[in-house]
Amino acid sequence: MTEENGILRSSVVAVSTKCGGYPSGSPYSPGTSYPEYPFGSDALAEKANHAYESVREALRLLKLDEEHYGQRDWNPLGQIVRPGNTVVLKPNFIRDFRETQPRHEDCLITHGSIIRAAVDYVYIALKGKGRIIIADASQNDADFDVIRRMAGLEEIQAFYRLHAGFEVEIYDLRPEKARKVNGVIVGHERLPGDPAGYVKVDLSRHSAFNEISDLCHLLYGSEYDTGELCSHHHDETHEYLLSKTVLEADCVINLPKLKTHKKTGITVSMKNLVGINGNKNWLPHHRLGTPAQGGDQFANDSTKHRIEQKAMACFRRLFPLLGPMRTIAAKPLKAIGQRIFGDTNTNTIRSGNWYGNDTTWRMVIDLNRILMYADNKGCLQDTPARRIFCIVDGIVGGEGNGPLDPTPKPAGIVLAGMNPVGVDLVCARLMGFDYKRLPVLYKSLDNSHPLPLAAFGYDAVICKSNDQQFDRSLDEFGGMSLAFQPHFGWKGHVELNSTQVSERKINQCAG
Repeated sequence: MTEENGILRSSVVAVSTKCGGYPSGSPYSPGTSYPEYPFGSDALAEKANHAYESVREALRLLKLDEEHYGQRDWNPLGQIVRPGNTVVLKPNFIRDFRETQPRHEDCLITHGSIIRAAVDYVYIALKGKGRIIIADASQNDADFDVIRRMAGLEEIQAFYRLHAGFEVEIYDLRPEKARKVNGVIVGHERLPGDPAGYVKVDLSRHSAFNEISDLCHLLYGSEYDTGELCSHHHDETHEYLLSKTVLEADCVINLPKLKTHKKTGITVSMKNLVGINGNKNWLPHHRLGTPAQGGDQFANDSTKHRIEQKAMACFRRLFPLLGPMRTIAAKPLKAIGQRIFGDTNTNTIRSGNWYGNDTTWRMVIDLNRILMYADNKGCLQDTPARRIFCIVDGIVGGEGNGPLDPTPKPAGIVLAGMNPVGVDLVCARLMGFDYKRLPVLYKSLDNSHPLPLAAFGYDAVICKSNDQQFDRSLDEFGGMSLAFQPHFGWKGHVELNSTQVSERKINQCAG
């Protein structure tokens, strides 16, 4: 199978189930001396590591290097990672805290035990020659140092220095960090950013925004300055600022978290690529205004929403002029706004946080096309430019108010596959969601596009699982679902209907 076929035509997805939870202590070594484990019995954990075991099982289910399974030279990622390669591992490191609730970071970011297992199998494939880089551009107000500690990355680095003499590199890809008070941006601070720099990539007519170029003047990004965003998305110009470290990679291992999302319905492999873009304000998140005005900021055209739209436009124009006073004014202004217009963390829909968001899915699909087809100079190629592999952390997922403030959802699963679209189709089905109601998925199946993301349809996706009920083609799942609760802006609009899902729900968590 050629690399092109391997990425575009690989419709097989592994579903490893019944994981008993995460290990408690980094660097998250396995508790079992597997034949292929490169560090020996003196570098094992004292207790079982079910997460590591689940990643290993997912690789086995895909029949990667099947003839050597159970032997010392089993190299499951050898087809994807080659000696001398640069490999970027891209976890979901969205933020170090939840919006309204303390702790429960297990449902927020990719767990360090999943990362450690992926690093080990990449290291085996590299045979000691090449680079392993863990990198992400977290949300603009995230504290990356705290995230590093939460994920145990420093301990993983120290382990590799001690046992392999190998440096695992870790990068915060953001060029700057936003300072916020109660979620209101009051300033910025420069960060080192990607040490390799950034590459501007213009998708032009290949962008999913090309068909709505007449509405691009309404686009809103991550900050108040809509002028910056619209200067990169207009007419046939649709530009993104990509991490050069990512574009220079021979292979990207995508390590997403299984969560719901307020703007795209779900966030798994495809949405996780938001973290390969450097400047967040080049990323369209919604369109200003009501649906009648061509916007998707709100769910309807009520008078209240029109008033709020004008009030927010005034705020965005005047608030930056307050200078140092922004820090003092942010909290009371936010409180007044919530009292009048409602709180988006409870039951108020604004900022495109609903099933009618017609913007964010386009941005996500654009980023996936770039990762798949752009070379290290940002030029689009006719065939895939690098190899991609996905491992999904669904041991504890996040449901409800995702991606920033989800409720923990013990699901006990790890998924793996080569094609992000195929993997996410399985994730959506397991969550109990209808892919036809998720534009980020059904639009990705358009193989008539000059730069297709998948060369197969929904009915061609096949699951390989250690649980018989999931070991079948995706269209044969019947009534099986893990019954994730969607974000309230999607509730009643994304779930599989009653004829597709039985009342019997399946809990895959063994612990």
